Amino acid sequence: MSHLPFFCFYLTAGLTVSSCLRILNPHQDCRQPGLANCKINNCSDKHKVYGAPSGPDLDPEHVGVVTDKSGSVPSMNVTWRLKSDGCGDSRIQTAQMCIENDSLWKPHMTQAMILDKEKKKFFVVVGFEAAEYSERYQVSIKIQNYHYSHNVSKENRTSLNVTFEFGFWPLPQCEMLISIQPFFIRCKNDCQRHEKTIKECPYYSRTFIIKAVVGLFVIELFFFYFLWRACHKGSLNTSSSAARHQPEGFQMQERKRVLVLYSLDHPLYKNIVLKLCGFLAAKCGTEVVLDLLDSASLGAMGRIQWLDWHREQIENSSDKILLLCSRGVQAKWRAMCGDKQVILREDVHSPVGDMLTPALCLLVPHFIRSASFEKYLVAYFDNVCSEEDVPSPFNIAVRYKLMKQFEELFFRILDTEKHEPGRMNHIEGLSEDVYHQCPSGRALRDAIEAFYAHQLEHPHWFEEESLEGSELQADEPHMAKQPDRSHTVPNST
Repeated sequence: MSHLPFFCFYLTAGLTVSSCLRILNPHQDCRQPGLANCKINNCSDKHKVYGAPSGPDLDPEHVGVVTDKSGSVPSMNVTWRLKSDGCGDSRIQTAQMCIENDSLWKPHMTQAMILDKEKKKFFVVVGFEAAEYSERYQVSIKIQNYHYSHNVSKENRTSLNVTFEFGFWPLPQCEMLISIQPFFIRCKNDCQRHEKTIKECPYYSRTFIIKAVVGLFVIELFFFYFLWRACHKGSLNTSSSAARHQPEGFQMQERKRVLVLYSLDHPLYKNIVLKLCGFLAAKCGTEVVLDLLDSASLGAMGRIQWLDWHREQIENSSDKILLLCSRGVQAKWRAMCGDKQVILREDVHSPVGDMLTPALCLLVPHFIRSASFEKYLVAYFDNVCSEEDVPSPFNIAVRYKLMKQFEELFFRILDTEKHEPGRMNHIEGLSEDVYHQCPSGRALRDAIEAFYAHQLEHPHWFEEESLEGSELQADEPHMAKQPDRSHTVPNST
């Protein structure tokens, strides 16, 4: 950016017919920095001006009175700045001032387009050569009304690359303007931009656009089909407003599977677990894996093998493991850590015994790995259980309070977020206020209320369900006469 000397214009006043303008102190102007060897002569039409910039940027003028040999005269100080686009004439480009204003820089701009179909991303990589006197650059891409820019520093590099990431849908415009804004020593923020227009997208053909449109149409057909099916079967009811805001992939294209782990604290609590599994299957369309419902395979394989086989299946899929925490879960975890051993009456009555303790031994090492963390869901039933029943290794996970937070839990089963920027997804029929309006939900609510009433009448119920050594021996002949209650399956399941 160049600063020219102050010019003062003098208008004479008197009886003469004409007036004249003259420059005050012309010799001082020639000695200003950047104007060495200048010479002021009268202008004539015979001289041509080369390398003249476009219109200058004027600063506010100053009008006043100065005193010279003629006395006090009116004056005007005018200051303007030359723009850098006057540095295009080949005869002055090699001047140091011009070089520092981008006169010889050739960016040799290149671009590359990369299409990632799996991630549904489109990348534009802009490359250019750095200039000697510019340390910073702003690289921009404009696609219709969208403008994207990145700032980059040279950092002793001779060439620079900037990557822009887009979704698929800006691509059909297929014409973009790439510009590079340098910041040279002299012109600073007013340096000339270098631009390039791309009028073709070789990686995005008409055929691909047609395929994308057809694919989107097919997806919408599947979405409406599953929505219609859910509305008629009641497995996944959604309101019309919620259906318009469903996140992509919300419809269940494959049935989700959940392995449910729990402790047999009490017959009434076992009934709650069974009714929950029935609600997941009937209302939510979820496949439930429960030891009480798979006793044949469990007896043939053994407890550890059965648990490990299901864990391996879940690790290699999008299925989940749900841990229902209760008094028995916390007591059995503490027993594993050296506390008093816990033997519950329902574990003794079950043909396979306590399934929770081997499950914790097998799954906790996998849970603490970051890669497996998302596979595990931790929940407890409010009123009949509490957050204190959650074993310490699972405190790092989100704990869901049922049935108040059942909808959030089900979104985790679907690998879908309930809260997204600018909207909140909702599934009708799963909230705490209305889940019991369907038969399976009503059965689940009645089971929770029954166990809650039993706890109020028997505050020491857990101690009564825990067996000591003598009680265990006395209960063994009673076991043989009792029917196997572990095979009881609710009608809803």
